[in-house]
Amino acid sequence: MDQEKLIKATKMMIEAFGEDPDREGLRETPERVAKMYAEIFSSLDAKRPEAVTNYKVFHVADTPEMVVVQEIPFYSMCEHHLLPFFGTVSVAYVPKNGRVIGLSKIPRLVDFVSHKPGMQERVTTELVQELTRLLDPAGVAVVVAARHMCMEMRGVTKAGQFTYTSHFTGAFFDQPNLKQEFLDQVRGRP
Repeated sequence: MDQEKLIKATKMMIEAFGEDPDREGLRETPERVAKMYAEIFSSLDAKRPEAVTNYKVFHVADTPEMVVVQEIPFYSMCEHHLLPFFGTVSVAYVPKNGRVIGLSKIPRLVDFVSHKPGMQERVTTELVQELTRLLDPAGVAVVVAARHMCMEMRGVTKAGQFTYTSHFTGAFFDQPNLKQEFLDQVRGRP
């Protein structure tokens, strides 16, 4: 990220609001904002994508029917207004040929697909694509529940509304009972 451009742009934005960027409370704001955007948009860093290749696939003799990781918190930025949207992601996959992935990699995948300007719909489908690329499982299921500050802070200004998106492939798409079992687990949170 071009930190100097971000600092300059933030100063210009502060001035455009009618504020003085040299005022005591705002003096260090441009640098803080530049650091914040580097963190929030870390998936755009050319070095960051290698983290998605840093994973371990394990082989198990008795393949589970389904692996589920529920309610993974995530934070992202709406590409339309550059305001936050945040919530939880539940991910499941059906292993194929005894291949399973380290459980900690699933939250890392969530971070990877959400740490860039985007849309909730894209977070949902990119998670499915990444898990499919890494594991080639028999099926993937993803459900995302999120609040959007572009709806709560501006526009319709309706606080506390959740938007739900989902995407199912393979066994979850072809087998309604498996899909329902996943949805029941996500809703029931055992």
